[in-house]
Amino acid sequence: MEANQVIEKILSDARAEAEKIKEKAQEKEAAEQAKIDERLTEYNKQTETLAQKAAEDKKLHLLAAVRMQVAKELLTEKRKILDEVFSQAREQLLKLPDEKYRQLMINLMLKAVETGDEQVIVDKNEKRIDRQLIDQVNQQLRSKSKDHLTLSEERQDLGGGFILKRGKIKNNVSIEVLISQTRRGLEIELAKELFEK
Repeated sequence: MEANQVIEKILSDARAEAEKIKEKAQEKEAAEQAKIDERLTEYNKQTETLAQKAAEDKKLHLLAAVRMQVAKELLTEKRKILDEVFSQAREQLLKLPDEKYRQLMINLMLKAVETGDEQVIVDKNEKRIDRQLIDQVNQQLRSKSKDHLTLSEERQDLGGGFILKRGKIKNNVSIEVLISQTRRGLEIELAKELFEK
């Protein structure tokens, strides 16, 4: 063999070996690229899932905030309605015909009396709760031996209704207190509505 042929053989073998190395490198590169593409696809899926979850969380948060705001506005409106209703109720109670008002006060007094020896304090302008009314209540309490109510000389700004006083103990049965207690119960119900949603 001539030197040229030997060189050509060596070059041919080197080219074949280089081609094999190149093919292996390309295969390895393709495999690595496939792994990278797979990882990138998985990363994109995870990113999309996280983005969707974040968007859903934000949407839920916004919806909750909107619901809370609507509930607050509704509560405010309900309170305005309550203000009006209780204002009208107060007016209607005070404007009851004398006989109905007196009967209401007798019923309230009969329920509120504890010992029967209380003093009855009324509003400064009260004309319908008088000694005659107290006598009627005492007549009904007589069977229970609680018939010693007296009309106090003391007068207060009650706006209607009365206070039963025995020593330092006072039982306030004024129209304001009755309306306030009723209102408090309704406001508790409204608050429950707001926070249960």
